[in-house]
Amino acid sequence: MSSDAEKYGKATKLVHGGTERSQWQETSEALILTSGYLYDSAEQAQARMAGEIGGYVYSRYNNPTVSMLEERMRILEGAEACRALASGMGAISSMLTAPIEQGDRVVGASALFGSCRWILGNQLPKFGVETEFVDGMDMEAWERALSKPTKLVLVESPANPMLDAVDIKAVSELAHKAGAQLIVDNVFATPLLQSPFELGADWVVYSATKHMDGGGRVLAGLILGPQKDMEEIIDPYIRHMGPSISPFNAWVVLKGLETLNLRVERQSQNAAALADVMAAHDAVAQLRYPGRSDHPHYAVHSKQMTSGGTLIAMSLKGGQEAAFKFLNGLNLFGISNNLGDAKSLACHPATTTHRALSEEERASMGLDESWVRLSIGLEDANDLIADVVSALDGAKTE
Repeated sequence: MSSDAEKYGKATKLVHGGTERSQWQETSEALILTSGYLYDSAEQAQARMAGEIGGYVYSRYNNPTVSMLEERMRILEGAEACRALASGMGAISSMLTAPIEQGDRVVGASALFGSCRWILGNQLPKFGVETEFVDGMDMEAWERALSKPTKLVLVESPANPMLDAVDIKAVSELAHKAGAQLIVDNVFATPLLQSPFELGADWVVYSATKHMDGGGRVLAGLILGPQKDMEEIIDPYIRHMGPSISPFNAWVVLKGLETLNLRVERQSQNAAALADVMAAHDAVAQLRYPGRSDHPHYAVHSKQMTSGGTLIAMSLKGGQEAAFKFLNGLNLFGISNNLGDAKSLACHPATTTHRALSEEERASMGLDESWVRLSIGLEDANDLIADVVSALDGAKTE
């Protein structure tokens, strides 16, 4: 894509962004599987390793295929820089640990993926870092938490697993007053349905394992943010700590990005149709879908997102017993803790994605054993509706 790539729409950027062709002018992006690179001379090796001239050094540092993925995502998000890593948690853990020092302070929304809560609650305090969790929708709580100097703020919106919202713009303003940088995990919304940088985020992170791959094939993560901080803080950490993505996985995600626009649109349409049917079923105690006006955080979601997305959260009457009956009664949906797949998937967060949290920690985000999370795929909507209704019928309590 030409240097004026920013002028194109998102669908075009997803197909063409960042592509570089070899001397053979291949149509598809080249998959460069190599660990190292040759130099024309010892002097060139010295200069390249010192960063005095451009070029590739070692695939733990950089790789042509990985660079194409990074550039495509940079263009898509309108970021200054992007780095691809081995997994979504590799991206988030690098983002949370590379900048911090003993005595720093990190604030996170209560509703986070279980592993993110674990890092803030268990790992960062070992480094002498103060951490605090805040109800993501309580602006007074944010004001109190950010009334003193803070290094980083981490939020998800929609949040895993109950699709809570965070007012990104409002929190970003408070974070910046506290001297903090705001990190937004945008994986549930995807870069197509929400643009955190436009809302004031300093950093955006993704598990590209999810919608960007879209086929349940590989692990991948992304960090997007300012060029200077990326080069001075994140790059040294990646190079020396080694959370690098493999070129093959980067290539798979590159190819997945080409159809991301079509897949997310269809999956969101399916999710909206399913949510309407499920909300009316008498086995359901509560349903949360960001695109429905009965979501308790609908006003924020509708302001930040262009559609309701591909995820649904549902609480069943009858608690865990009913939730398990529902999951075991599904035929088209696979029981899996993954999401964003072309295939529809469902899981029980309290015993899977958030099982490492204490009961008190789960309660702080409103998560109990009655909740099920559904990731909606590309199947025929009528088939998905029939499958869910049948499973809900079987899960009804007397």
